[in-house]
Amino acid sequence: MKKIGLFIMSAGLLLLAACSSTKLTSSWKTNDATLQRDKKIVVMALAPQRENQLRALMEDNLAAELKKEGFNAVSALREYGPDAFGDKTDEKTALRKLRNNNASQVLTVVLLNKARERDFVPGPMYGGYPYYYGGFWPYYSRWYGNMYQPGYYQSNTKYSWQSNLYDLDQRKLIYSAQTQSVDPPTAVRQAYLYAKQIVKDMTKQQLIAKN
Repeated sequence: MKKIGLFIMSAGLLLLAACSSTKLTSSWKTNDATLQRDKKIVVMALAPQRENQLRALMEDNLAAELKKEGFNAVSALREYGPDAFGDKTDEKTALRKLRNNNASQVLTVVLLNKARERDFVPGPMYGGYPYYYGGFWPYYSRWYGNMYQPGYYQSNTKYSWQSNLYDLDQRKLIYSAQTQSVDPPTAVRQAYLYAKQIVKDMTKQQLIAKN
């Protein structure tokens, strides 16, 4: 009984890991894109008002991950407050606020979409080839069990994010990445994994030079 309990617990943990994930779906950069350690980077997130906690966590985690790499990164919410770049702020005013605070680059993080989806998960018909040595019946009965085991529906919450890096001196977009998070267990975990994924991709794209 103890072995069965351990097996069920392990299967449950594997299922949870499979259901929740954060992955990069696309990324792009200009040829001359780079992060410079002597310049300030402002991380600025946008999300619906009901996601204010997640918005703050996104900024804090990305700024923290960039600081680990030696960059002067700050959260816009902590540096300027929640309403510093509202819908009544024009471009000239926004740029002046940033430059007066010695910001050279802005990394925006936007929640493009949050959706609840219902997906069909098919049965394990093609989940692997059954053992077939030793006789007809073990082979046939194993396939029979797989063939007629029904599928099921599961509901997932999917978050789609986009990060854009703008160079204020050049006044242009130099990097963009999109990710998708599926059923994150908590806002804290989602922000942590997102920041790790973006900084990892920046390193891969050579925006972050290896020390």
